Amino acid sequence: MGADVVDLVLPPALRERLAHCTELAAEPLTGSLTSARARAVLAETEVLVTGWECPPLTAEVLSYAPRLGAVVHAAGTVKQLVTDAVWSRGIVVSSAADANAGPVVAFTLAAITLAAKGALGAAARYGSGWGPFGLRAGLDGRTIGIVGASRIGRGVIAGLRSSHADAGLRVLLYDPYVSAAQASGLGVELVSLSELCRRSSIVSVHAPQLPETRGLLSASLLALIPDGGVVVNTARGALVDTEALTAECRAGRLDAFLDVTDPEPLPAGHELLSLPNVLVTPHVAGAQGSEVRRLGEYAVAEVERYAAGAELWGRLRREDLARLA
Repeated sequence: MGADVVDLVLPPALRERLAHCTELAAEPLTGSLTSARARAVLAETEVLVTGWECPPLTAEVLSYAPRLGAVVHAAGTVKQLVTDAVWSRGIVVSSAADANAGPVVAFTLAAITLAAKGALGAAARYGSGWGPFGLRAGLDGRTIGIVGASRIGRGVIAGLRSSHADAGLRVLLYDPYVSAAQASGLGVELVSLSELCRRSSIVSVHAPQLPETRGLLSASLLALIPDGGVVVNTARGALVDTEALTAECRAGRLDAFLDVTDPEPLPAGHELLSLPNVLVTPHVAGAQGSEVRRLGEYAVAEVERYAAGAELWGRLRREDLARLA
């Protein structure tokens, strides 16, 4: 992983845990995986713990690691890391995406709460007077639309239901891979994406970025969201038509809370950065600062399970990637 994150993700206490169940390399590998030192370490490596900035595990890299049996990724997505060569070798792959989901869920729930309270409009009006406050402000009685029952989407659903179960809150879900019975188990109503947009005052996006999900919230679907509605996106920027969303927010018809954008980052001077009814944050919803230790803890626990011959909780398979971020 990158030299700048090693001590945050794997501080001494976690490395000590690794040393109890493995013969741990003396120093972490950072930078190239084809250097002379990296080749020497990889020649003996059976488990590789990776993180942000790790180069792709190409066929060349794997040729230097004949004993490699598992890759444990102390981060979320593995799509830029794991190549076909990894799957062809039968190497076990695990991701700490579950550990990264917690902060994203908390961030999203905070954004939804701020959206429901009309926080952006209230902040914009603050300098010209105190109030008036909207009579509809608050989550009680709202209809919230969740696009994608991913691990984060499900976490947001659970958070909304646990905190507003008796407050008349309705949660709609669009996910083509979820059955009506599964939706019922989640406590949500399964609907089409167009119906979700028509009925929801807040739409929160949690689908993976795939070729078929690019521009998922198109101009025509954004137009279905009722006046005063809010779009929350903590997934991937390309899922929302940026130009169409900008037009809706410029007109004051919709507000937006965007932790991700398309392009990312937005160019300097982009209109979304200056609109008073839009909050853009620089992809900070996931584990940050002290939170990244959670990723290391998850990865270390996975290595412990691997060493014990137990099933890995975060194990991924090649066929999983088609529906994952």
